[in-house]
Amino acid sequence: MSHASALLVIDMQNALAAISYRATETVAVIAGLRERAEAAGVPVVTIQHRGGGLEADTEGWRIVPELAPSADETVVHKTSADSFLHTDLDKTLKALGVTEVVVTGFATEICVDTTARQALSHQYDVVLVADGHTTSERPDTGDFASPERSIAHHNAIFRHIDFPGRRIRVVPAAEVDFAAA
Repeated sequence: MSHASALLVIDMQNALAAISYRATETVAVIAGLRERAEAAGVPVVTIQHRGGGLEADTEGWRIVPELAPSADETVVHKTSADSFLHTDLDKTLKALGVTEVVVTGFATEICVDTTARQALSHQYDVVLVADGHTTSERPDTGDFASPERSIAHHNAIFRHIDFPGRRIRVVPAAEVDFAAA
């Protein structure tokens, strides 16, 4: 079956949610998107990081219960910030007829950013869900921006990226329209 859109849920794993800024709110936003995607027949692809302390089959590695993939859902395992690198994500999306990815998850400035940019390079339109991605809870220091600033910064940057032949949108979850897919 062909789908224009797919919802990507990146690295919403127990250990990462435990250190996330506004984890409860972000999980709720993504869970709502997931319900709407499933109701519209839009595929949901869960992306799960392996390595760097996230060892397979450990509690921290598992996806948070509210977003646990169904038995027939695609789960992509990755070992880098790029969900496309050395995975079957591109092949899976192409087989589903996907032309647009709706991007959510953890961490804003690492895996979410890298995956969204790589989606553009793989010729997908990108919808970055403005309230559907998060990063680690941390103070605003000289080394790192606060989570609020990092999320706002990435939302602003993606509103201004120009990528020939691709459409990029940054919208709140309430404005994601899976029925239009």
